[in-house]
Amino acid sequence: RKLILIGKDTRISGYMFESALQAGLISAGVNVGLLGPMPTPAIAYLTRTFHAQAGIVISASHNPFDDNGIKFFCGEGRKLPDELEHEIEEMLEQSMQTASSQTLGKAKRITDAAGRYIEFCKSTFPARYHLKNLKIVVDCAHGATYHIAPNVFRELGAQVLEMGASPDGFNINEGCGSTQPEALQKKVVDEGADLGIALDGDGDRLIMVDEKGELLDGDELLFIIARDRQKRGDSSGVVGTLMTNLGFEIALRELGLPFIRSKVGDRYVIEAMQQRGWHLGGESSGHIICDDLTTTGDGLVAALQVLCALVSSEGSLCELKQGVRKFPQIMLNVRTSGSVDVQHNARIQQAVSDVESSLGNRGRVLLRPSGTEPVIRVMVEGEERSLIEPLVNSLVSVVEEELN
Repeated sequence: RKLILIGKDTRISGYMFESALQAGLISAGVNVGLLGPMPTPAIAYLTRTFHAQAGIVISASHNPFDDNGIKFFCGEGRKLPDELEHEIEEMLEQSMQTASSQTLGKAKRITDAAGRYIEFCKSTFPARYHLKNLKIVVDCAHGATYHIAPNVFRELGAQVLEMGASPDGFNINEGCGSTQPEALQKKVVDEGADLGIALDGDGDRLIMVDEKGELLDGDELLFIIARDRQKRGDSSGVVGTLMTNLGFEIALRELGLPFIRSKVGDRYVIEAMQQRGWHLGGESSGHIICDDLTTTGDGLVAALQVLCALVSSEGSLCELKQGVRKFPQIMLNVRTSGSVDVQHNARIQQAVSDVESSLGNRGRVLLRPSGTEPVIRVMVEGEERSLIEPLVNSLVSVVEEELN
């Protein structure tokens, strides 16, 4: 009999979605494993280890509590390809069929899910190292990692100070986590901690704070991991996205590591990694994929890779990030009705070429439609903010005129 796992984050609406999904799957003759509040990457991992047909995540990630959504993993713990999603959408138009009374599925709560995932995370950290000399502030965003992340670092020897670990169904991502790390920055400095770790509501994003209270985003963390792996003999390439900072690309080039950009979105990063047989990829937002360790973005696994680099270097997090100098990026949104194709508009493309000529090889221009709202994102990146501000403003003026 087929088995599908269901996990969720800590939003109050998760109870409703969980019950509806459970009832639907049982009526289709499928057994259900209920994981309770679990990080998205944990559900991907457990789907593989239980040899389930699929894993379902009820979460809206870094969004506020009143949003919610559903993600799917196949039996290999990877997100479904576009082709399969389209096929499923077509099936939604067909008549629904349910199983007979004799073949209904059953539901079972998997009580040791958290412990299984904690042990998996610890297994990705080299056994020869420990965290006994580190004082770490861990911000769980009142999300799915609240009962997992502190235990992972504590069991590896760290002194852990918890934040955002008291979910009530309504406070997920509220004034905390990877999207609002200001409170974490202050606590790291006030407590004299060595570093801070901020996760998002479903645990697949990571932002860190050094001992001075300064932020390290996904680009800087990915650089630290890539450089440490290169020292250990792994010189495979790194995949970023169209939004990855140019300073990161230049820093990798100086190390002699290959780098390419994919479309924005972790599934496109993973596709590019698989096509080239590379093991590292990620986004500036903190979505970091270590494909030789797990199948999807995992904030805890990524944090442990950074800590491995930190412990082996015997330095500080502030020192580790010195190898990459981020370029200033300015991004403005221009509302659109969708009637103008910016990629084929002659005047807009001429304006883009003019800005690119001004930047030379020390800057970038990106025009990208948003995937969630009717806007065109206009981004200009360069070495000095004072130089790129007039360039992005002039480009935005042209785009606004052409779109309106």
